[in-house]
Amino acid sequence: VSPSQTSFQLPRKRPVEAGAQGQVEVKFKEVTLYLVERKMGSSRRNFLTRLARSKGFRVEDVLSDDVTHVVAEDNQAEVLWAWLMGHGLRDVSRLAVLDISWFTDSMREGRPVRVETRHSIQVREPVVSVSNTPTGTDCSPPTAVANVSQYACQRRTTTENHNKIFTDVMEELAESSEFNESKGPCLAFRQAASVLKSLPSAVHCLKAIQGLPCLGEHTKAVMEEILTFGRSFKVEEIRCDERYQALKLFTSVFGVGPKTAEKWYRRGLRSLQEILTEPNIQLNRMQRAGFLYYSDISKAVSKAEAKAVGCIIEETVHWIAPDAILALTGGFRRGKEYGHDVDFLLTMPEMGKEEGLLLHVIDRLKDQGILLYCDYQGSTFDVSKLPSCRFEDMDCFQKCFLILRLEQGQVEGERGLQRDPGDSRGWRAVRVDLVAPPVDRYAFALLGWTGSRQFGRDLRTFAQKERQMLLDNHALYDKTKKLCLLATTEEDIFAHLGLEYVEPWQRNA
Repeated sequence: VSPSQTSFQLPRKRPVEAGAQGQVEVKFKEVTLYLVERKMGSSRRNFLTRLARSKGFRVEDVLSDDVTHVVAEDNQAEVLWAWLMGHGLRDVSRLAVLDISWFTDSMREGRPVRVETRHSIQVREPVVSVSNTPTGTDCSPPTAVANVSQYACQRRTTTENHNKIFTDVMEELAESSEFNESKGPCLAFRQAASVLKSLPSAVHCLKAIQGLPCLGEHTKAVMEEILTFGRSFKVEEIRCDERYQALKLFTSVFGVGPKTAEKWYRRGLRSLQEILTEPNIQLNRMQRAGFLYYSDISKAVSKAEAKAVGCIIEETVHWIAPDAILALTGGFRRGKEYGHDVDFLLTMPEMGKEEGLLLHVIDRLKDQGILLYCDYQGSTFDVSKLPSCRFEDMDCFQKCFLILRLEQGQVEGERGLQRDPGDSRGWRAVRVDLVAPPVDRYAFALLGWTGSRQFGRDLRTFAQKERQMLLDNHALYDKTKKLCLLATTEEDIFAHLGLEYVEPWQRNA
């Protein structure tokens, strides 16, 4: 049950009390009141109900279509209206939703007073009403919609998102579900956001999404609310939730996952400063670095900064191994303007030569005085253990998670480094991930590390369900032929799966 439902829980019907409606003449038959118990409290609600009935007002204990005037005390307009919208009334728009001041004025006058602006509890006017679509807007499903696949790997999704008003909300709902360990809703919201991102135009009414995959009733209800009011009241409620705020803040620290964040929250901690001053909390190396460079690495990395980091990594790698193969991966390979970190894949043309390459790169960065933090993880990849029947978020290749010092003069463009106002430093810290697979696994690793997360998830699902194959960052295994398929490029992998090749910039699912 969601907080919005419990907050406005309707009272159980009570036995008729002295002075109940049936024993007092109703003087104002055109007015039927309903008093919202939330914030008001049950005792005060009972008292005000008896008072109104004694003066000839009809007061309903249960909200129904008979009610004409809803009276609330100290309730947020958006939350109250969201609750009313979800109550199944035939026409919410006809209701007079009023502050308690109207009720007290009416009791003082002994009659229903005229509703003034100061009495009304209103939200912003609907930006686009589902029932009142602007003249000329085509609400029929676009021709392209009929061919939208349930799999992101069969859709082309660029960085141009025409439905950001919906997808931002879906992603926040997914994040909230993830914090609550609700895997089903989390995946459903992410799938819905992915489909909406791929559409060639903005959605203006629900009719336009008929037949689209991955859009369930819950998702459509959220979209309808946004179309009607221009916002999601559920998301606004989530943003105000103390637990959500704390977990979102804590997980913004490098090295802190949802489980650690939840543990800190349950200990009563609510701010980063409280964590740092709590004597019983022992931070690991990664978390200490996360706090030390928090102001920098919590900010987005620009494309210009990523390019500058790329020059540093390329120069360093090729100084060590001139024939090394190096590729930018992640969101920047997909054409994004900003990201949280910068990811690179590097290997050697000859099998086995990649071993030890990362350690040499780390030493070189250290010698340059720009290595602020390093977490190196050696390879645990074992070809004899292929295929893996279970996908792991982190593959087995050697990798390192770094924080590098990026100087202002290394970044091209007018804006230069992303810095806070008043920050006079000539540098900032940037997170960088390096992964070094063997060359025969390079194509699989490149595909996996390029993303997006949803694109990769759907690609693996497609492989298993539609092709009886197992795909991960290490290999593509054909369960029918009982062998691993060779691939030297991403195009080879798509061909094995019988899919049209999707360019990296079209994988922003």
